[in-house]
Amino acid sequence: MTYSFFDFLQLIGSLGIFIFGMKIFSEGLQKMAGSRLKGILSGMTRNRLTGVVTGFATTAITQSSTTTTVMAVSFVNAGLLTFVQSTGVIMGANIGTTITAWMVSIFGFKFQITPIALAVIGIFFAFLFSKNTRLRNIAEAMVGFGIIFIGLEFIKGAVPDINTNPEMFAFLDSFTDFGYLSLLLFVLVGTVLTLLTQSSSAATAITLVMLFEGWISFPIAAAMILGENIGTTVTANIAALVGNVHAKRAARFHFFFNVIGVIWMLVLIYPFLHAMDFAIQYFTNSPVSVMEDPDNSRSNATLAISLFHTTFNLLNVVLLFAFVPYLVRFVERIQPDRGGEDDEYHLRHISAGPMTSPGFSVEQANKEIQHFVGVVEKMHESVNELLFDPEAKSDKLLEKIAKAEEATDELEMEISDYLVRVSEHTNLEHSMTERIRFMQTMINDLERIADIYYQISKLAEKMTESRASWPEDAAGEMEQMLKVVHDAIMTMKHNTALSPERVKLDRAIECENAIDRTRDAFRDNHYARLESGNYPARAGVTFMDMLNRLERIGDHIMNVNESAAGKRLKAMRIDED
Repeated sequence: MTYSFFDFLQLIGSLGIFIFGMKIFSEGLQKMAGSRLKGILSGMTRNRLTGVVTGFATTAITQSSTTTTVMAVSFVNAGLLTFVQSTGVIMGANIGTTITAWMVSIFGFKFQITPIALAVIGIFFAFLFSKNTRLRNIAEAMVGFGIIFIGLEFIKGAVPDINTNPEMFAFLDSFTDFGYLSLLLFVLVGTVLTLLTQSSSAATAITLVMLFEGWISFPIAAAMILGENIGTTVTANIAALVGNVHAKRAARFHFFFNVIGVIWMLVLIYPFLHAMDFAIQYFTNSPVSVMEDPDNSRSNATLAISLFHTTFNLLNVVLLFAFVPYLVRFVERIQPDRGGEDDEYHLRHISAGPMTSPGFSVEQANKEIQHFVGVVEKMHESVNELLFDPEAKSDKLLEKIAKAEEATDELEMEISDYLVRVSEHTNLEHSMTERIRFMQTMINDLERIADIYYQISKLAEKMTESRASWPEDAAGEMEQMLKVVHDAIMTMKHNTALSPERVKLDRAIECENAIDRTRDAFRDNHYARLESGNYPARAGVTFMDMLNRLERIGDHIMNVNESAAGKRLKAMRIDED
């Protein structure tokens, strides 16, 4: 036996080069796609069939089914997709991932591509330092493409040779003589291999190299491919651990969908493999059978595995497509929604960390900001109930408002930290940097709004303890003030759900002016009541304090609207005043 530990380290290093190339290639393609990925995302929301097409297209762009499914889980977690909509995307990703196997089989084994890969890197390497973002992204993708095949060539060279290492081959071959039990064993091997590499593409490449070098037979390679289909679901399930129930359901669906596919394929695997063998012989005009003469058909065997991979995943989608609603109900049953009122105040959308594409990361953060606005809206409703609902339990409302205020402090820190991590991306476009800055100001203003509502609740508590009350006209005015502030919150809620270019500030300015006019009018009425002795001084001071605080909330709401639009109008409003 001539294979040493140093040789093994070279194999690991070769695999690392391949995975690194896949990462660079994938990230470059995603950056090149840019806004197109958002357009593809919009296609996910139509129906399950367009979801399948979307999943296929996204995987073709990202060159990783793991990336696509983790993205799908993240989108579900972010509220950009529903669980049901994600099922089509996940099915399409299973088909899209087979492109990598074809790329490796054709370019990696059919002809010598390493010199071409080196030439591609030589041509595009200089453009990595270009100031043109698009050119830089193209260069990144092409350099990654070159590194993939250099890594593959290294893997082929680092895999031990059968002739000089007969003991290793004998050891491996001893596990292949148990019929279906051997297939089940290598399904497990394929699953573990994918878990270790954290990349189904890398695991597939290793399988193809082992098949090409003669270490495993065609049926064993097919079993490993089936195992890799299961292994690729684990990353999404790990990402979903910190996600909400809908993200967990999407990840569980992916797992069960792939497991069901593997089960029915194992039942039919030998007739299916013979069909793949016949198809490859027919299309390549080769008289040599992959099943019967593996030693003389190694390059065709890699094509046969690629055909098996694609046909299996395609058939699995076709066969199970009609049964998806039943699988969805099964997943919902085993992953029930146990969420309660406490979930309102927790991060929902960015717990999985920044995504590869900064654009998608920003969309996730914006969804979290919309959730933040929802918390502020509920605080407004609680304050309104505290002041004017005689049947309300004030202790519980005060506790709820205090809890929400503490949560908003945490929300501000978590979202801000997330945006800082997103902004650390190199090659971030100026428009994206600007939007991140505006989003930082949005969460700061939202946190200040929450603080003010908490202060108002404490004022209400002091009024209750001192048994002070307002006359009917003062109570009616405060109720009206709360109403105009609520109108402003609803406008803010609408604007934060839009992209900056779609935000119109006309309605927001109207609401801000309405709040100022209402405050000014009710302030005059307040002084008139004080002069006429209509209510105690303590109640009057509380009334005016609340009125001013609500007006300040209006100012912060306007700031949020301006940030949502990506512009500042404060100077203009001061001039108008």
